[in-house]
Amino acid sequence: MFIISLTYTKPFTEADKYLARHYEYIDKYITEGKFIIVGRKVPRTGGVIICNVETRGELERIMQEDPFTVHSIGEFEIIEIVPTRYISVLKDFLEL
Repeated sequence: MFIISLTYTKPFTEADKYLARHYEYIDKYITEGKFIIVGRKVPRTGGVIICNVETRGELERIMQEDPFTVHSIGEFEIIEIVPTRYISVLKDFLEL
């Protein structure tokens, strides 16, 4: 499991130009079950995605499709985690 943290390096008005396409990208991977939670940082300095993918390489390939990556909207930090404790409703999902 991975956490992606995006920090804008351009004004969020620049990000807004690509927001519709970014949402399409997000929706694709939510539908596939690869993105679990997606949201904006508060204050609006970027965003965070919690992902359930097999490998960092798979995640890096997926990220190449993001319009925010293509147009260099920000810097991305990828953090890999191994869930060890979680609420019961996530049990079946995380133990796949």
